[in-house]
Amino acid sequence: MNRRALLLGGAGALLLSACESDGAGATGNLRIATGSTGAVYYQYGKAIADLAKRYLPDVHASVLTTNASKENVGAILAGQAELGFTQADTAGEGDRAAPGQLAALARIYDDYVHLVVARDSPIETVADLHGRQVSVGAAGSGTAGTADHILDVAGAGLKASIIQRPLNLDDSVKALQARQIDAFFFSGGLAVGLIRQLAEKFPIRLLALDTFVQPLRKAFGNYYAERVVPASAYHGINPTVAIGIANYLVVRGSMPEPLAYGVTRLLFEGRDELAKAHQAAARLNIRSAISTPPLPLHPGAVRYYRAQKA
Repeated sequence: MNRRALLLGGAGALLLSACESDGAGATGNLRIATGSTGAVYYQYGKAIADLAKRYLPDVHASVLTTNASKENVGAILAGQAELGFTQADTAGEGDRAAPGQLAALARIYDDYVHLVVARDSPIETVADLHGRQVSVGAAGSGTAGTADHILDVAGAGLKASIIQRPLNLDDSVKALQARQIDAFFFSGGLAVGLIRQLAEKFPIRLLALDTFVQPLRKAFGNYYAERVVPASAYHGINPTVAIGIANYLVVRGSMPEPLAYGVTRLLFEGRDELAKAHQAAARLNIRSAISTPPLPLHPGAVRYYRAQKA
């Protein structure tokens, strides 16, 4: 086994032939729409691009820094990206806006919706956000869409009373630490690096969001579930029930099948290497990966999954 194969252990040898199956190999551009540099999408996406450069030699992989889910879906539909990370609820909105154009390669891991306040804040519940300055996420992000949905079901008058700030994660962290905002929403896989760094130097709490799961499911679809953020995720917090939302890797349905197959194979056979970039990659599971409602799996991804059952 050569040096490149050793980098990923035994799976590396398989990766080297990933482009050779069923005729023409994977070729073309692979622009990966991610998120802000301090969040999981970017770290995971950069690791995918790095692996693609090593193991899909005829694919030109690059990473796009974006405002995340909604912008990513829009970029794929507009032909400005080939692969994108998105929350399941945002994927559903994209599918309704452009029926039949989107497909998924995999369900990769679950996001946790964080609502972060200073530990000494008087804010204890979402209702206490009345009249407060709150970062609801950058325009075009999955965070912004989910925060908007939460505020929609939170009770009459609350949404209108909040002073909404459309900040990305980096700016939200800085603004909370500077006491320029009272709280911020962020949806990301555990543990979010910038929130972890914040908690180590600025005491924080997370607010429980479990009471909103059923209202969200009723109003917007069965994308939402209760998920516990453990105390080990961030320094000084108590275990907190958050809202979980699945994340998908999405493409256009018209992506060439060899490319979709090659990227899907890369995800699984390079999983250990991807997990070095962020632990969320280690949660990729072939049994749950095929569940991407309402999006269909791309035929290239289907071919990979069927081969694993043979």
